[in-house]
Amino acid sequence: MTKRERFMKFLANEPVDRAPVAFFHHFCGQEQWFKGLVDESAFQKNVEGHREALKVFDPDVIKIMNDSLMIMPLDTSFVKTPADLRKIQPPTVDSPYGQKTRELTMKVKEIYAGKEAPIYATGFSPIMVLKTSVDGLEVKNARLPKWLAEDPDSVVAALNIIGDAIMALNEMLIKECGVDGIYFSVNNQANFIPEELFTKYVAPTDIRVMEHANALSPINLLHICGYHGKGNNLELFKDYPAAAYNIAVYAEGVSLSDGKKLFGGKPVFGGFAQDTVIYKGTKEEVKKATWDILDECGQVGVMIGADCTVPNDIDDDRFNWVREAAVEYAEKH
Repeated sequence: MTKRERFMKFLANEPVDRAPVAFFHHFCGQEQWFKGLVDESAFQKNVEGHREALKVFDPDVIKIMNDSLMIMPLDTSFVKTPADLRKIQPPTVDSPYGQKTRELTMKVKEIYAGKEAPIYATGFSPIMVLKTSVDGLEVKNARLPKWLAEDPDSVVAALNIIGDAIMALNEMLIKECGVDGIYFSVNNQANFIPEELFTKYVAPTDIRVMEHANALSPINLLHICGYHGKGNNLELFKDYPAAAYNIAVYAEGVSLSDGKKLFGGKPVFGGFAQDTVIYKGTKEEVKKATWDILDECGQVGVMIGADCTVPNDIDDDRFNWVREAAVEYAEKH
């Protein structure tokens, strides 16, 4: 099987010759995240990291890591009340951010030219964009949950404005840049938004963006971002329409097989913690962990990966260990 054939059979819940493998990590440190528009060295490090990684591991699934342009920039410096959110103006596809995103995508695609694996662009939900701008990455005294409770109409209006910009960006990435789909990141870690408010107001704005992406490509993936103890209630996302779901087995405490049931039998991927066995285990320990995952959930509609991104300084050859273990498992089962 080619990598694309195997991946498509994974998405179709059909038997494969061995389970595909999908691990991802950033190429820039957190201090360089979002700096691609003002720091060309960060942008180039972001691009070239893919080339260096490819020398060690030829991936089953290619994901364009957009560290230096990671989450859509949004000026909310003028926002004092929820009503002010109605005036936000996200970047367009022709803005410097949109143009630089196009440039990054095309340069990384060139690195993978001739590779048979499907290629994904990384995307983030409207609430993640707004949260990052309003409350930052490390949330203290968060304003957004309060504003959603006080004036949900204004917050939803802002989420839809952002959603329009994300949909335009996704259309560019799929139609113009030629990626196969969007790797769409969502979360409600540690119940940041009270669940009733999330379900009523936030989820519809996420689903709207996903449905638009699905009209462009039938193989978009959902990454429910949980890590380092910051888990999500997966029930919040069970109606999100994706071709497959990445769940944080360790952060959420939900096995891949249970996650598969929760999402109606649709394909799932993950299984490893981010920075334990995959990061520092011996080759035999990595093999055993891989076999344990496959023993638990089988080889159909399952792809092996991690809760979220693994450490930047990981030896990418460890992903080869996982793939070798998956091949050996398939041969013996």
